[in-house]
Parts: sequence; C-alpha cells; structure tokens
Amino acid sequence: MGKQAPDIFLFNPTCEYAVANGHPSWQPNLLLQKMEEDLGTLPLFLARPHDVVLVKKLPPPEFPEQLKKAGLIMPQFIKTEDAIKNKAFIDSPKSRLLPWGWSPAAHKLLSPLKSSCSAEFTSSPVAEWRSEYKQIYSKKFALEILKDVLPLLPGGAILPPHLIPETCTTRQELEILINKWGKLMVKAPWSSSGRGLQRVTTTPVAPKVWEKLLGIINEQGFAMAEPYLNKILDMALQFRIKNGKVTYLGISRFFTDKKGQYQGNFLNGWPVSTEQQATDFLESFIEILIPRLSMVVEGSLLAEYYEGVFGIDTLLFQDSQDLLRINPCLEINVRQNMGLLSLKLEKLLAPGKKALFKIFFQKEKSFYSFQKEMETRYPLVVSNNKIKSGFFPLTPTDENYLFGAYILADI
Repeated sequence: MGKQAPDIFLFNPTCEYAVANGHPSWQPNLLLQKMEEDLGTLPLFLARPHDVVLVKKLPPPEFPEQLKKAGLIMPQFIKTEDAIKNKAFIDSPKSRLLPWGWSPAAHKLLSPLKSSCSAEFTSSPVAEWRSEYKQIYSKKFALEILKDVLPLLPGGAILPPHLIPETCTTRQELEILINKWGKLMVKAPWSSSGRGLQRVTTTPVAPKVWEKLLGIINEQGFAMAEPYLNKILDMALQFRIKNGKVTYLGISRFFTDKKGQYQGNFLNGWPVSTEQQATDFLESFIEILIPRLSMVVEGSLLAEYYEGVFGIDTLLFQDSQDLLRINPCLEINVRQNMGLLSLKLEKLLAPGKKALFKIFFQKEKSFYSFQKEMETRYPLVVSNNKIKSGFFPLTPTDENYLFGAYILADI
C-alpha cells in the first residue's frame, strides 16, 4: 500500500477580513500577524500524523514532548516561506489544501502547491477563488439562511419576526432601528471572533460610537444591525459540506465577553451551573433544527460555492415575556473554527471530565509567564494519556509568544 498523500493545513483566522478587502496581497495588522504566528500550530489537532501544518515559525523541540502526555502524535511542521519555494515539497503529491479559511490572499499564498494536489481537490469549488464567493462569507448571507429556515421551525420557540436583523447603509436606517429596538448590536458584514462589533446601549448615541458605526458602513458598504437580546447561551452547530451534501458534526458551546468577543469553549457539555431548563430546551430544539438547517444550506449558494467544514452560531435568549427562544442562524463561519477544534479537544479529556478551552492574550505578559503561573495553581493530572484535571498548554511557549491556547480541566 502506497504512502498516503498529506493534507496541508494553514492557520489564517483573519480570512474574513481578507475576503472583505479582496486584494490577493492583503495582510492583517501587526498584532493579528503575531496572533497567527503564535497560534500557528493549532491545526495539528485537526491533522493526521502524515499531514503537514505550515507555520510562520517552527515550534521549539520540547513542544511535541508536552503534547505526548495526552497521547498526541505530531504532524509535520514546515515554515510556510520554505514550503512555497522548495521544489521538492512543491512537486510532492498532496491531497487537499486546508487553510483555516479561504480568501484571495490564501489562494495567492498557497498557489505554488496546487499543481501537486489530488484531482478531488483541484475539481472542488475551493480550488480557485471567484469574486462571487465573497457573498457567502458575509453576515448578510447568514441573514438570508435565517429567513429561509425560520418558517420551517415552531413559531413559539424562535426569533419573532420583529427581531430579525437588518442591513443598514445609512445613519438614518440605524436611527430607525435604535428607535425600534432600543439597544443594538451592530456588526461588520465580514469579520470573525467577535471583532468588528459595536454595541449601542445608550441614547443619545455618543459621537465616537457613531464614528465606529459609520466607519463599518464606509469600509464594507453596509452594516448588520440586530437587537441586543437577553442572551442565555451561545453555541455553534458544526457541519461539513461536500458535493452539495451537508453532514452534521456536532455542537460546540462557546462563551464571549460583554462586548461579544470570543473567549473560549466549554468542553464535554455545559458547565454544571447551567440551568437544566435551558439545556433541555436546547437539546429538544436542536433535533428539530439540524435537518431543516441542513436542507436550507443544501439549497443555497453555500452548497455551490464551498466545500469543507463550517459552523453556524446559534443563540439561546430570553424574550420580553421571559420565554426561552432561539436565533437558529446568527452567523455562519465558512471555515475551520474554534468550535470544530473544541470537538477534537474533547477527545483529549478523561471520561466524564469537563474543561475550558481558551485563547490567551494579555498586554505586557507572555504566554510563558502565564503558563508558569497556571501550572503552579493547577498542576496537570493525566491518566492513560487522558487529561483528568489541571492546566494543559496546546500551543508552544517561550518569552516571545504573546498568544497561546490551553485547556483548563475539571477545576
């Protein structure tokens, strides 16, 4: 039996901004470049041992030893700048190119590797970028999916018609919605992980807030506005789509800060403190939702323009009568995502153990310093290569790493 061709992974979580910009030479700002560099090994948890993860810097030699404690076998890490110039690597057979997300910039970067990919990849819709693909990455596209799926769901359990998000292209349109809803969450159409958000919770709206709101419209052409809901729980339904057919992969449970920015995921279920009524409501509703959501996506442009994994953010909230309701499609992440990663990380835990998966960043503090503190406070306990409790770093660390990812188990 011949050697299996590897998949090639790349961590580029700023892909939505690259899609919004549209230029193949687009680059994120320096802080986001640093984030992509420091967290560049994260796709290893999605990869197989014979796969390749392209990174901006190679992890230190002790990094594989750390991960062996949880029974992990490393894929191969290759510096991106070397991979796209090394003729032997360029010519070697590959299965698929799997960046975190596609964009014109990702296509340009990875283009030298395409000629040696499998026919299955080169014939797929993600093998080349087309300008019309931009729309499926927008929150406006997610709104269209929402409007199509709502009529298929039980009315008393879902977002009512007067709370459906809207697109805005002017200050006047935003003012109408402020009068209608009182409090808003305004979002850049192409953004991720809670960036590009602006809350409007007090009136009159401050000049600096108007500056940000109109900045979104000026930069991306329009803004997405939605009512500021009484959120109970955040979750994301994970799917894969291939040849127009959707497969459900599982539910990931995430949490955000007050500004709506992504903070991390709960692993192996909701925290013990979560109200049973909320989780029971969710579980019964999701059984109804998944086949209908899958059907709507299969009939959409996503099925035509994309192949790969994607996540649909779903929000459980309490309405003005204190009834539980669901927004079944708040956003669609047309890419690999932290929720998908969290499903893989759950397999590292000992049976019955819960954990948090979090991304670290603190100004003026390295991930190395943070790791040393956490290892003292929460010593790692591993049994049979499964994490039972404590702090477990998922990414490399030294004094030069500002960003990191980790699991904090059963505390």
